[in-house]
Amino acid sequence: MKPIISQNCRIRHPEHFSVGEYSIIDDFCYFSTKVKIGKCSHIASGCCVAGGKERLFVLGDYSSLSSGVKIWCTSDDFTNDIVTIIPDGFGTIKNHLITGDVIMGNFTAVGSNSVIMPNNAIPEGTVIGALSFVPQNFKFKPWAVYAGIPIRFIKRRNKESVMKQFEELEKKIKISSNNR
Repeated sequence: MKPIISQNCRIRHPEHFSVGEYSIIDDFCYFSTKVKIGKCSHIASGCCVAGGKERLFVLGDYSSLSSGVKIWCTSDDFTNDIVTIIPDGFGTIKNHLITGDVIMGNFTAVGSNSVIMPNNAIPEGTVIGALSFVPQNFKFKPWAVYAGIPIRFIKRRNKESVMKQFEELEKKIKISSNNR
């Protein structure tokens, strides 16, 4: 099944934008990086993934971003650099950019209005609660729940329950595909 992508999204680099089957991207989302979204994943309304065409954002299979999530693959250093847009052709002026890809594994999720800073790898099964702040280079554990400002470990996630639901969903997808 083809993905559903709202016509009310802004995708700055469509040549580097891929979305897996059964996935949905809701209204008013903004993307200014390379983007790869997996199968059966959802990006709710009002999300922003920014950082320029040199950076990559990956959302794994069976994963989601809730409304209002902001993911930064590049950010200004507010202490050491000018905080402004540098016009094309003016060369390198900023010396301390905070930059790095944000890669989210399979079965991951981020709650509403959370912020993720650059250079983070969120491992399989890890979820982040609403209104959380993820600093750059955070070291996550797989199959864990994090929340807070800044985030902290809350508890282990129930991998057995999630995987049982995944297996049930996969069976239904297979049956649906065979009936087409």
